[in-house]
Amino acid sequence: MARGPSFLLEKAFIGGPVCGVDEAGRGPWAGPVSAAAVILNPKKIPKGLDDSKKLSAKTREALEAEIKAKAVAWCVAFASVEEIATLNILHAAGLAMRRAVEGLSVAPAFALVDGNYRFNLPCEVKTVVGGDGKSKSIAAASILAKVARDRLMVEMDGLYPGYGFARHKGYHAEIHVEALRTLGPCEIHRRGWAPVKLALMGEMVVQDELAFED
Repeated sequence: MARGPSFLLEKAFIGGPVCGVDEAGRGPWAGPVSAAAVILNPKKIPKGLDDSKKLSAKTREALEAEIKAKAVAWCVAFASVEEIATLNILHAAGLAMRRAVEGLSVAPAFALVDGNYRFNLPCEVKTVVGGDGKSKSIAAASILAKVARDRLMVEMDGLYPGYGFARHKGYHAEIHVEALRTLGPCEIHRRGWAPVKLALMGEMVVQDELAFED
């Protein structure tokens, strides 16, 4: 039987606070990328922490409130569509992560970062492939990053109606394809992404690639 994330990785570090770091929104066609950093209190770890993609929206939102109430420190940060275009999505995600770590009210000595890329953060970094399913701190960060970005994309739906951002959060969806075909890209579309480039050229077609939620 598969087990969820544990606190074993955090316990392996001695010498200072350990934060978990994760991002959300590397794959969408529109909107910023978000990142969160969380230092959990080992005596007050919320139950049910897991990879945010495995949880329902209702569960994520409930855990978001509990994480914020019980954590030693937490911070959510973003990198904009313009920064994604300038830096590329990998380094924009790293920028959002750095902002999140720097925004913590307690400076961490170590960061557990989901994935295999060692970003330049203001503390020692350990990368953890599949970290949101292995570390409770990373799982908590994945939840905060996901909920914050989803909430922002719902707000963007009001500013840019017709694209369905409240439903698909900027990811691939038939309603998004059709909106790009009929309305063209709006200000928060990532114009370097292939489907958005096609829409700019008036050649938008239904595509199946680049379509998964991260």
